Amino acid sequence: MGCPEILLVQFTLLAAMLAAKPTAAAPPQPKPDCPSSCGNLSIPFPFGTTSDCSLNPSFLITCNDTHYNPTKPFVPKTDDPIEILDISLDGLMRVSSFVARDCYNQSGIRVSTDYDRTSTLVLTDFFISNTLNKFTAVGCDTVAVVQDFELENYTTGCLSVCDRVGSVVNGSCSDRGCCQTSIPQGSRDFVVAVTSMKNHSTVMDFNPCGYGFVVEETAFSFSSLDLKDLQKRETVPVVLDWAVGNETCEEAMKNSSNYACQASRSRCYNSTNGPGYRCLCSSGFQGNPYLIDGCQDINECETSNPCNKTCTNFPGSFACSCPEGFEGDGMKNGTGCHLKGQSRGSTLINVALGTSIGLLVLVLGSSWIYWTMKKRKLIKLRENFFWKNGGFMLQQQLSKYEGSAETTRIFTIEDLKKATNNYDHSRVIGQGGSGTVYKGVLTDNRVVAIKKSKISDQSQIEQFINEVVILSQINHRNVVKLLGCCLETEVPLLVYEFIENGTLFDHIHNEERAALFSWEIRIKIAVEAAGALAYLHSATSPSIIHRDIKSTNILLDNTYSARVSDFGASKLVPLDSTQITTLVQGTIGYLDPECFRSSQLTEKSDVYSFGVVLAELTIGEKAFSFERPEKDRNLAMYFVSSVKEDHLLKIFEDRVGNEEKIEQLKEVAKLTKRCLRVKGEERPTMKDVAIELEGILRMTEKHPWVNVDLYAEETLYLLDDQSLHTTDNNSVTAMYASKRDHTIMPLYDWQ
Repeated sequence: MGCPEILLVQFTLLAAMLAAKPTAAAPPQPKPDCPSSCGNLSIPFPFGTTSDCSLNPSFLITCNDTHYNPTKPFVPKTDDPIEILDISLDGLMRVSSFVARDCYNQSGIRVSTDYDRTSTLVLTDFFISNTLNKFTAVGCDTVAVVQDFELENYTTGCLSVCDRVGSVVNGSCSDRGCCQTSIPQGSRDFVVAVTSMKNHSTVMDFNPCGYGFVVEETAFSFSSLDLKDLQKRETVPVVLDWAVGNETCEEAMKNSSNYACQASRSRCYNSTNGPGYRCLCSSGFQGNPYLIDGCQDINECETSNPCNKTCTNFPGSFACSCPEGFEGDGMKNGTGCHLKGQSRGSTLINVALGTSIGLLVLVLGSSWIYWTMKKRKLIKLRENFFWKNGGFMLQQQLSKYEGSAETTRIFTIEDLKKATNNYDHSRVIGQGGSGTVYKGVLTDNRVVAIKKSKISDQSQIEQFINEVVILSQINHRNVVKLLGCCLETEVPLLVYEFIENGTLFDHIHNEERAALFSWEIRIKIAVEAAGALAYLHSATSPSIIHRDIKSTNILLDNTYSARVSDFGASKLVPLDSTQITTLVQGTIGYLDPECFRSSQLTEKSDVYSFGVVLAELTIGEKAFSFERPEKDRNLAMYFVSSVKEDHLLKIFEDRVGNEEKIEQLKEVAKLTKRCLRVKGEERPTMKDVAIELEGILRMTEKHPWVNVDLYAEETLYLLDDQSLHTTDNNSVTAMYASKRDHTIMPLYDWQ
């Protein structure tokens, strides 16, 4: 029996086995007369325009022929109409989303438009693709922000600036005229807000408007013409991910009455963005896997013509054969068909056997050489990374501290892979624009936090090594300890001690935790954090400016002791300097406005950011929130204006029961207001802030720590009259930088 006959028998038996299986109730199927389109859009099942034609209400398309000609399809169950542009059985849907814009006339006055400053997209059943879309801002004086209503604490954005058309690069969104950033997984809605810093007054001739929008990445290519012509474009395409139900494939298969993959030749895949699953036709078949007979065989003999001679098609496959008198596999890319030999016999067998053994030896030998070379290459690559990342320099620096009780350890890549179970997803404890933080357990059972960054700058290796050495020598009870690093990867990995009780942000803004977060605990944390920052500014040499103080970068241990963390943006201040010219970097709501305007970084920048943290601790509001009125979205501005108008007392009376605590709160409010002054020279130093807060803490005699000098070490250096360490440069550079919890520039009203 030849190959085609054997395959035919096998497929016949398989078909008989499938036919013998008992059948179960199946999910709904569309009626024969169901419309297959709406306007110019083809609508494949499970989608439909009526309840009888769709799998369930999630897939019911609204087909509007009353107000539109031609008819237009819209996403169901949404407050605002969202037009559908395309539906794919691969689990994708393209919809139309409005562009937010912020326009001005020659006099610097805002011009009202139909899509004024904000645009929204709110969905109930589908998710916004985090892999195929980008949040984009266009303009030469543009600050754009995107926020998700459903995902807690997600706000991000970018700053786009330029001074002339010639400075932008067509096809590139690199912060000159255009900038982009990613959106998170699991998002079902967003609101985009856009504003400017100077009302486009310096770029009015070629860019009167700023724009913000979420768009399919491949559907938008930036051009210098967009600076003026984008105002003609009202909408952009956005890609949505759709899936069936809320179950995994395994769970859905157990309940065959709801299992949507109805075609006999279909497969199931779990959704990668949100819950649910989707169906695809098996290899060798094509069509709609959601219909009972939806997956049809592909006739490879006709579509690809794979055979040299005779081709026989089978369900999901095909076979090539040679005519009588010929032999071979019949494939065009194989041995093909050739005349049968007259006297091959055992000679042919011996030749074939010898060839097979020779090929086997060749394959085994080649494999051994390949794996040996690959291992050597990997070792060489790690050595190169170690050298490029300053390993030799770091070893020299650390050798100076060999007599210390504890110095920075240089970990191997195997150490950290073992600690994180090869960077398993379940070990992720933090993720953002600059990288990912994993929880790890070392061989000595110490629990650590391992920071794996995304980017590397070889020009900053020497500074990186200096920072690692200095941070490793910091031994302060309220600063997270740097234990070591790994230099055998393209981007160095940093290893910190693990702080188990979450962030200050979690305790302030989580309702359950905030209820137990007493005023005594809050002021104690403020004292400890201020003492740590004062230590960094005054007691280290050179001084360290943290540069990204915020409530998410202050961790708490099980005793509610504060630990300042995340020195990824920190700057070392040369001893003979007063200020540093640097790239503007920070987080919305916390960024020093003076530093933003001048790019001059000083220790007073940390004071401003800490003032925002004090405001958070005091009144329990977020540093930046769309839930407050537009003029009060920035907490610093809201807090200062409330102090001036004496409105904070009402907030205090709602939260505090006795007059003594209210007096403490008033003192903290006065100190906070001084920290938030626009001019850095008018703000107190971190030494002064720490001393004043400790005095406020000692005002009450009800707490056990009042009569114990917990801060003896800090008091010594706070009373030591050291000069500030800063630097002075003339170059001014400004750039938007994204960090772990979605860093963006604040929307200050500086006009």
